[in-house]
Amino acid sequence: MKDIKKYLPLALRIIVSFLFLLSATAKLYDSPYFAITTFEMKQLIPLGFPEGLAVYFSRTLIGFEFALGFLLLQPHYLKKLVIPTTIALLAVFIIQLSYEIATKGNAGNCGCFGELLPMTPIEAIIKNMVAIGLLLWLLKLLNPWADRTNIWVLTTVIFACILAIFMIAPIARQTTSAVAFTPETTADSLATEELQVEAVTEITTPTEATGIETPAPVTEAPAAEAAPKPVKSIYSQYFAAADKGKKIVGLFAPGCEHCRETVKQLAEMKAKDKNFPELYILFMDEEADLIPDFFKFAGAQYPYKVLDVATFWKTLGNSRDTPGVFYLWNGNKVAEWDGIAEKKFVAADLLKALKKSSSEIKK
Repeated sequence: MKDIKKYLPLALRIIVSFLFLLSATAKLYDSPYFAITTFEMKQLIPLGFPEGLAVYFSRTLIGFEFALGFLLLQPHYLKKLVIPTTIALLAVFIIQLSYEIATKGNAGNCGCFGELLPMTPIEAIIKNMVAIGLLLWLLKLLNPWADRTNIWVLTTVIFACILAIFMIAPIARQTTSAVAFTPETTADSLATEELQVEAVTEITTPTEATGIETPAPVTEAPAAEAAPKPVKSIYSQYFAAADKGKKIVGLFAPGCEHCRETVKQLAEMKAKDKNFPELYILFMDEEADLIPDFFKFAGAQYPYKVLDVATFWKTLGNSRDTPGVFYLWNGNKVAEWDGIAEKKFVAADLLKALKKSSSEIKK
């Protein structure tokens, strides 16, 4: 029993510390730039944070989470400052999650563990309440006179953790205020060719034996595939041929590993099938310097444009995640995939969608 009382406080500190360190680490998975930007656009900006402030607040918050995780394992001001501050932060998270449930319902990923461990708002509230309970229990177990009082330990750890996050994921200068792109000549010419059907004329040849001209066999052109009525899609503002025929539009982050794997699958599918739809790519203006490496990994290059972070997420949809893949037919959205969970891109599903007739497309 004495051993339990002796080691229980340390065990509680380790458990809560692990939760904070995991939460902070998950917000950097799997690319710090991409993960932090996703956190800003899906969690902070919907709460009313200006985009300029969100980039600083997100990094500071993640650094502070790391700091609390480490500070829970040391003895300085543990009971007087560290534990009460940790409880207060968890309470703020609970209030924010409650507001999210009230306004949006218990849907989507709350972002507590980033994209590493998706969690609904209610699940996150339960997790935070359990953590608060453990910390209150810890407060009761700790000797009030056991605290050491070197404030420099706290300030050093906090500033070091925050600075480390700014070094790992420095605030990137946007590479361009306008869209950047590669020429669409190939895509446009193919789109035009798809709409052209050569007329077949009757050819006659003389017959030596009878002297009577008989018509040569006529080969009829294959009937053109019935297509859905053309509509204007959101992507036509970026690519002129996006709404002409069958097209695939991908929304990717250059540093996102899942995005790279997805475009590689698409490149392999296109290499195997000459009739595979043209692929257009919209990149997030985050780590845009990695775009050459992105195409090198894919093994092919496609028409692309770079959108600023806010425009990218508005185009993709804040409820969706990268990688985003959309199959269009005359501007009609036939199929779509996003994220890395149940809605993730599956090559076999795209092949099935490509075989659908216009009558099978949901109106």
